[in-house]
Amino acid sequence: MNWVQTLAVVFHVLLALGIVGLVLLQRGRGADAGAGFGAGASGTVFGARGSASFLSRMTAVLATLFFLTSLGLSYLFSRGTEAPASVMDRTPAQQAPVDPTAIQAAPAPEPAPPASGSAAPDPEPAPAPAGE
Repeated sequence: MNWVQTLAVVFHVLLALGIVGLVLLQRGRGADAGAGFGAGASGTVFGARGSASFLSRMTAVLATLFFLTSLGLSYLFSRGTEAPASVMDRTPAQQAPVDPTAIQAAPAPEPAPPASGSAAPDPEPAPAPAGE
């Protein structure tokens, strides 16, 4: 792995951690209902409406950068490896050449003798039935 790939992976991990942090900082939809009954301060650092838009915009920016670095990393890591075109390209071609004159026809196998306890087959065919 060269230094560009290492830098891209580190940047990608930092973006992922940034997205997780921003999502955890955002308030849920139920937080507004609790603030109406006096259960905490609804407007803190960014104001009542400013926190939702700032945090959601930053989350969208980080998510877009995360998506782009994912595509970039897939390109960087696939560039260095060449996949074989077929299965035959993966196998080594170490076969000895065949001499066509050395090939002989194999003799036909002899039929197996019948088992000792079985009846011998009829040597003559059965007579044909008499018919018109």
